[in-house]
Amino acid sequence: MDVVNPASGVTFATAPRADAGQAEQAIASARRAFPDWAALGFPARRRYIRDFADAMRSRSDDLARLLTMEQGKPLHEARQEVAGAIAAIDHYADLELVPRVLRETTNERIIEQRYPLGVVAAITPWNYPLLLLMVKLAPALVTGNAVIAKPAPTTPLTTLLLGEIAADILPAGVFQTLTDRNDLGELLSRHPGVAHVSFTGSTPTGKKVLGSAAGTLKRFTLELGGNDAALILDDADIVSVAPRIFAGATANAGQICLAIKRVYAPRSMIDTLCAELARLAGEAVVGDGMDTATTIGPIQNREQFAKVQAFIEEARKHGSIVAGGEALPGPGYFIAPTIVRGLSDNARLVREEQFGPVLPVLAYDDLDEAIARINDSEYGLGGSVWSADVERGIAVASRIESGTVWVNKHLELPFDVPFGGAKQSGIGRQQGIEGMEDFTQPRIINVALA
Repeated sequence: MDVVNPASGVTFATAPRADAGQAEQAIASARRAFPDWAALGFPARRRYIRDFADAMRSRSDDLARLLTMEQGKPLHEARQEVAGAIAAIDHYADLELVPRVLRETTNERIIEQRYPLGVVAAITPWNYPLLLLMVKLAPALVTGNAVIAKPAPTTPLTTLLLGEIAADILPAGVFQTLTDRNDLGELLSRHPGVAHVSFTGSTPTGKKVLGSAAGTLKRFTLELGGNDAALILDDADIVSVAPRIFAGATANAGQICLAIKRVYAPRSMIDTLCAELARLAGEAVVGDGMDTATTIGPIQNREQFAKVQAFIEEARKHGSIVAGGEALPGPGYFIAPTIVRGLSDNARLVREEQFGPVLPVLAYDDLDEAIARINDSEYGLGGSVWSADVERGIAVASRIESGTVWVNKHLELPFDVPFGGAKQSGIGRQQGIEGMEDFTQPRIINVALA
């Protein structure tokens, strides 16, 4: 498969394409490896996983540069992603799921144990190919599962390099990589030899994964699309809030499921907010991620580039472009950060997930009305509330129907805190102890003592 550098639009490498037969071999290999890996126990698995983290550290620059070349993000962001992936391994290597005594009396003892499920298929998207894999891979491995990773076809190389690093450390079959043209996901999802599918991607694709998994009643985790709203309250300082709103909307060129996708502000603040966001958009440096001056990289692939352009053109017809609004001339998939005002709640840019550096700004006259408009969405992944009064911010955040709501910040996801979606933004939790438990089966031991 050709791998295109989105900063140039030119193929810079090729990747192998697995077929169905190789997928079957991978599943069989993982199933052979699983019993011995599970039997090692937490302490022995921890040693392997820490060695894996150390090996990643020694190749961190290679991983970051390859990540920028295939994904497009600025090199400093790629280095942050690699560091985050290593930190995820370090975090989970220190954890252990121990049996819990649920009840103990003179007559009985009831214990909850957890055991690994078996073979886990980890299906990841192209926006954070390394970090989003690691928040699946690390807890799945430490709890005793074998993992098959399937990255997006436009960003296969960092996952393949990760597999190459692991091959010298982990027992054969414990961690494998399959790169495809999005044609093996259904096989993995419906295969009786796969015990758990952990998928991160779009809501429509997540529904297909869920349908494929239903036939075997396998366990699954779905982290899907989002349309996160930032709600600015009337006591907020727009000048101090605007840079954080802009960063939350344009990090990784807006290609984050939990990015700010729409912002609501009191009508009296709209002019000031738009002026500040337009200033920040004008100061942003859009360019090749390898250039140290770049602050916003390209859209990752040509198909998504066309989708974002379509969102902008429709918004131009129904609203006002305050900043940006154009693709940059020359090669590569570059779009200037774009601020739009004057759209209705029914506009595509408000209702749908744009997954690009395009932000609609919407006015409200009544807070209750604003909250209702925010909640009137099929998505419920994240959101944020911005206020000078923290307690008021918490009270308002408690009315937002989303899996995560931040107050006076956005896009903070510590590994010890679980996250996941409400509504059509997903099922299950990643990170935290809950994310570890998702890769295990609870078993109740109920003992008569008398």
